[in-house]
Amino acid sequence: MNDSVPSKVLLSAGVQARIDGQELASRLRSETSGEVLFDRQSRGRYSTDASIYQIEPVGVFVPRTEDDVVRALALAREARVPVLARGAGTSQCGQTVGAALVLDNSKYLNKVIDFDKEALTVTVQPGIVLDHLNAWLKPHGLWFPVDVSTAAQCTLGGMAGNNSCGSRSLHYGNMVHNVLAIDAWLADGSLGRFGPLAAMRAGASARIQRLLETVEAIAVRERQEIGERYPKVMRRVGGYNLDIFHPQSERPYTPDGSVNLAHLLVGSEGTLAYSRSLTLKLAPLPKAKSLGIVNFGNFSKAMDSTQHIVKLGPVAVELVDRTMIELALSNPAFRPTVEKALIGRPDAILLVEFAGENKAEQDRKLKDLVDLMGELGLPGTVVEMADEAEQKALWEVRKAGLNIMMSLKGDGKPVSFIEDCAVPLEHLAAYTDSLTEVFARHGTRGTWYAHASVGTLHVRPILDLRRDGSAKMRAIAEEAASLVRKYKGAFSGEHGDGLVRSEWVDWQFGERMMGAFREIKDAFDPDGLMNPGKIVRATKMDDRSLYRFKPGYAEQPLRTALDWSAWNVQADPVTEQVSAPGTGGDATGGFAKAIEMCNNNGHCRKFDSGTMCPSYRVTKDEQHLTRGRANTLRLAVSGQLGPDALTSDAVYDTMDLCVGCKGCKRDCPTGIDMARMKTEFLYHYRKRHGMTMKDKLVANLPRYAPWAAKLAPLLNLRDRLPGAAGLSETWLGLSAKRTLPRWRSDTFLSVAPTPTQAAKDAMEVVLFADTFNNYFESENARAALRVLQAAGYHVHVARAPDESRPLCCGRTYLAAGQVDEAKQEARRAIDALLPFVRRGVPVVGLEPSCLLTMRDEFLAYGFGEEAQLLAGAALLFEEFVARESKAGKLKLKLKALPQSTALLHGHCHQKAFDAVKPVQLVLGLIPKLDVKLIESSCCGMAGSFGYEAKHYETSMKMGELSLLPAVRKAGPDTLIVADGTSCRHQIADGAQREALHVARVLEAALDAS
Repeated sequence: MNDSVPSKVLLSAGVQARIDGQELASRLRSETSGEVLFDRQSRGRYSTDASIYQIEPVGVFVPRTEDDVVRALALAREARVPVLARGAGTSQCGQTVGAALVLDNSKYLNKVIDFDKEALTVTVQPGIVLDHLNAWLKPHGLWFPVDVSTAAQCTLGGMAGNNSCGSRSLHYGNMVHNVLAIDAWLADGSLGRFGPLAAMRAGASARIQRLLETVEAIAVRERQEIGERYPKVMRRVGGYNLDIFHPQSERPYTPDGSVNLAHLLVGSEGTLAYSRSLTLKLAPLPKAKSLGIVNFGNFSKAMDSTQHIVKLGPVAVELVDRTMIELALSNPAFRPTVEKALIGRPDAILLVEFAGENKAEQDRKLKDLVDLMGELGLPGTVVEMADEAEQKALWEVRKAGLNIMMSLKGDGKPVSFIEDCAVPLEHLAAYTDSLTEVFARHGTRGTWYAHASVGTLHVRPILDLRRDGSAKMRAIAEEAASLVRKYKGAFSGEHGDGLVRSEWVDWQFGERMMGAFREIKDAFDPDGLMNPGKIVRATKMDDRSLYRFKPGYAEQPLRTALDWSAWNVQADPVTEQVSAPGTGGDATGGFAKAIEMCNNNGHCRKFDSGTMCPSYRVTKDEQHLTRGRANTLRLAVSGQLGPDALTSDAVYDTMDLCVGCKGCKRDCPTGIDMARMKTEFLYHYRKRHGMTMKDKLVANLPRYAPWAAKLAPLLNLRDRLPGAAGLSETWLGLSAKRTLPRWRSDTFLSVAPTPTQAAKDAMEVVLFADTFNNYFESENARAALRVLQAAGYHVHVARAPDESRPLCCGRTYLAAGQVDEAKQEARRAIDALLPFVRRGVPVVGLEPSCLLTMRDEFLAYGFGEEAQLLAGAALLFEEFVARESKAGKLKLKLKALPQSTALLHGHCHQKAFDAVKPVQLVLGLIPKLDVKLIESSCCGMAGSFGYEAKHYETSMKMGELSLLPAVRKAGPDTLIVADGTSCRHQIADGAQREALHVARVLEAALDAS
């Protein structure tokens, strides 16, 4: 990857244009209001999408206004630099990578421009995300129904570019069936409205009129060829939609058969024009849904049954195969949902949804499905799911299907290149059986899921593109193409052409139609500057110089601080056997392979639910996104950012706003743990650059805490003495706008009961008092002790054997990258707690980030079985109470509180380990208490992050996303509950409300009578 801004760009057809990249960047900065990102790291982050390819762009431009777009197009045209429009960058075929000026529409050009409820239309800018649009439309009872699996992050402009489809296209059609008009700029800068042919003839400019005449003449000339060459299936998105004049699809482009030129732009992948706005057709939200999950013991039987199921009139019939089922079951976020859908361990399931105005009608159709499966010889195979929340959760698992598939460890990954082949339903079973045989001949297998209802099954053979996978990809593609032709299907059925399928456009449509496509491209874009190399004049799909893992790709040797060996494995694609940890050949011990688990799907860009990625939600910058960080780390460890890149300030800046929330550990379908990766990065960075005074102060907190507690009155003057807070900001970088935690001289351990021997039959538990709940909020530990004793337990307070200082999890050291010191703290804790653990006594902690370190990072220190034993016994206070209550062991008398409502905020690490539900359950034990969960991401404090002056504004913006407004809205008689010490501090500073640990709430509810 070039260090400087490139001065040469390879255009389509091998034309090399001379440019001055520095001058282009300079002029963009001076002549526009947009963000200009021509640095090495930014170009690297935009060099990939969700495909197998990586091409470095000339630079990246993030326009703030439409005027910025116009000026950028003009400057690029003047310099003869190609232009590539980009939204979320989730394309799976390489549409959004290229040696071009990348214009990212997603940050600013994402507004609703016009809305007509009666006409059921909306006009939007291209950067708006589908889920955001549908959230905006929901109060009006409407939605845009092209419900693709990436709805939480994909943009409408990208969906139009790809002619996206979605799970319910059987009922609503593809993108092309739902776009009414597109306002777009051509390569020469002219702006035109592409819509109904009659309107265009009446009011288009001379340039657009000439374009219209050219396209229409080509269509007339090629009418016979169109009829012979275009596949007759609805799921055909390859090439250009020249058949708008002579429709070939089983579903007409328009209800009345009229011609709409916007439909020519849909699916053109930005090769013809640059969208300014899109006018879309809306649909009423279905008022009633029913869902049946059909379980099959045989995959082929599922495929054969689809053609019968669609006759019942469902809006969707979606496949989930055995591999995806097993991977989903292994993901803690998905397992509970998937288990509800299964009967035994099926080989495949079909999600069959009925939707409409009348609930009784949908339930009747669901009964028809049950009857049909009985008639097909498969009685008792349908799980009827009536609950809407459960339906939504299961659809979320299905939407995550691709990303779940990509969570396979090892270098072999499911590769996208034939996954969108569409065949008529009557041939679906034969096609899948034949393709399975093809995979077997090439020593691999495929992972299957998606749109059984329309004959488009996403199948990805598992290939290792670093070794022999490229040759196998070519061979499999050729055999798959023969099958598609045999069954009269389409080679590209949903995700478009891009770099991986554009060369197959010729195969699908023939040389005569390819000539017509080139004519269309040249009429729109004579200089070939609009996303060159896609659809026409394409590169080969297996041009390895364009791969993400190019020939010679190798990670740079690195001695890691943490154990990453679980990722350093290889997997057999046929037997599914995974080699032993540490046998994968990774020179970084597995760190690089863990990073490479990110396949750029962009799931971290979502805003609607979950935790990740809080910094991106605030900045909307690719740099501060889980994907952006993973790409930066991958480029650094593979030497593509130059020597010593991993310890560079540029990579530090990329990692800086990662708050270690671990939201990605749970929310990311491939399990990226950026928090742990940041710890590893900081370890190497600190080795090279050292630590600041503030870093040392935070990291060493557990070690100086004993004497600091003795000086509590003096240290607490910081927030009382005029000017002291300002000095702490100047000297230490701690924000003067923040109050600091108050030291306590009455620490918990100083007054905790001395060790005593438990009675023979006593129920025992160890209470682990972390640094924060010992020295700052000792009332929480005292509350927990009192509740556990009231519940009938003999409580051992965890203490260091030598009593030199309290035990610590080492979390503060991890946050500073001081892994060696964190290991020392972990060793002390393990030695002190193992005697209890070996007797079967659980260890209970209060602070999520501390206690859960025992279940997470302790396992990456190389302590083997001892760490495993402690991890298995370590429970949060609320987890322990919930478990004991469920087992009927809890002898706890609770009374109603003066407050009738509790508003709960979950700590990020609680969310990552699915430990929020136990808090809800425990609070639910209190009579007459209504518990409401705040749907929030990170509170913004994240340990020391929110206390730092340079992060204060970002921290507050994170809190203002949902947490602080929800707390302010709560009445004064509402309990605010938050188990994280940082979370409580953010609530106190940002909303002037006291939040309580759940232990204190239970203590207040103890019934002494």
